[in-house]
Amino acid sequence: MAKNPAAKNRRRGRGAPETGAGAGSESVTEQVDGGLAELVPDRERARAWTLLIDEAPQSHVDLADPTHLSFSYQRRIGHFADLVAPAGRPLHVVHLGGGAFTLARYVAATRPRSTQQIVELDAPLVQLVRRELPLDPGARIRVRSLDARAGLAKMPDGWADLVITDVFDDARIPAHLTSAEFLADVRRVLGPGGGYAANLADGPPLAHLRSQIATAATVFPELALAADPAVLRGRRFGNAVLLASDRELPIAGLTRRVAGDPHPGRLEHGRSLRDFTGGAAPVSDANARPSPVPPPGSFD
Repeated sequence: MAKNPAAKNRRRGRGAPETGAGAGSESVTEQVDGGLAELVPDRERARAWTLLIDEAPQSHVDLADPTHLSFSYQRRIGHFADLVAPAGRPLHVVHLGGGAFTLARYVAATRPRSTQQIVELDAPLVQLVRRELPLDPGARIRVRSLDARAGLAKMPDGWADLVITDVFDDARIPAHLTSAEFLADVRRVLGPGGGYAANLADGPPLAHLRSQIATAATVFPELALAADPAVLRGRRFGNAVLLASDRELPIAGLTRRVAGDPHPGRLEHGRSLRDFTGGAAPVSDANARPSPVPPPGSFD
């Protein structure tokens, strides 16, 4: 993250409403702790925006329809949020990493009366998103500007039905969010039957992804991995969503939904996931490393 942010610079189209409207608006650009943030209007959806940090896409938000999830990895986490508990039941959710609050908005829309806690270290980014893409004032969403692991440590034992990790620093997952000790604290915060979802990123030879599965297996008895088949085959760099719980995962429903997405994905679990992991060693705080640097062109 930038330690000495440059002066703020904002651009807005004439007459654009303060709450933001994609069509007919111009980008809003502002320096935040993590780099240069830009909210770019979606020309195909009237009140939708994409958040970029240093030109890398981070989140997509449709203020008119918060149930619309544009990014594939967010759709896969959304599927898990739909299936982690009976439909319509309010959830307690912890979001480690805020972005544009896309998944918190989704849960608030699909599961009214849910109580959610967002932990986002980048306070200027939080201020930008709150101002330009305001949350529904009736949603029970609280935002704390803290490091993800420090924020997680403040959560009560067994409070959450769902914990979601989506944290990147300069396009890499920080090392302290990759260890077994971190995941042990995630499990502490989850109640019985609760679910964990993590947005991971890796490319060939997939050593980081394999080690993350091995690490999660030391903490959670049930695991699954959802990703584009090309990523799973090690053909390109991309996102993969790790899913975990202390109870049996809704594999049939997840498989069906992931395969039916606009960009179909594949779900690995059980023996196929163990084979994919290939004997990789778990990660501890002592040997943790950030996720790999994305290769040039990953976000073009």
